[in-house]
Amino acid sequence: MESFSFPPIVKSDAKILILGTMPGKTSLEINEYYGYKHNVFWKIMFEIFETNYSIDYYIKQKLIKHNNIALWDTLKYCERKGSLDSNIKNEESNDFNEFFINNPNIKNILFNGKASYNYFKKYVGFKQNYSYHSMPSTSPANASMNYKTKLKNWSIIKELLNES
Repeated sequence: MESFSFPPIVKSDAKILILGTMPGKTSLEINEYYGYKHNVFWKIMFEIFETNYSIDYYIKQKLIKHNNIALWDTLKYCERKGSLDSNIKNEESNDFNEFFINNPNIKNILFNGKASYNYFKKYVGFKQNYSYHSMPSTSPANASMNYKTKLKNWSIIKELLNES
């Protein structure tokens, strides 16, 4: 199945960029980042920012933007059966040169899982003016790590925002 990523969720004052790999099947069907109900990405974001959880996608986007975070995917296109990153083939990366030119306040890049990190390394490469953080995947496929541990790791976001 051919898959195309979504446009980034970003506001001009974003300081952190969170990158997934490519939206999964459910996310693509409902046109929402992290739309699969067992992915804990949004639950973690609401908890980090001490806000009541909402299933409303508009409120989710507003939470990210309000807290100076941009959300996107490393890949703009791939072929994949199902939602597992391990099934990705014939991938192409998003255009990060233009993205970073248009969003100069971003200094920290967080990768939601190893696949996002590895594809970024392969297609974009690491530049000295950014700080990179490979985070545990919020996907239910990352069953080796419990929710509390994922939350603790992702809480670095607050520190990074305070530093910038």
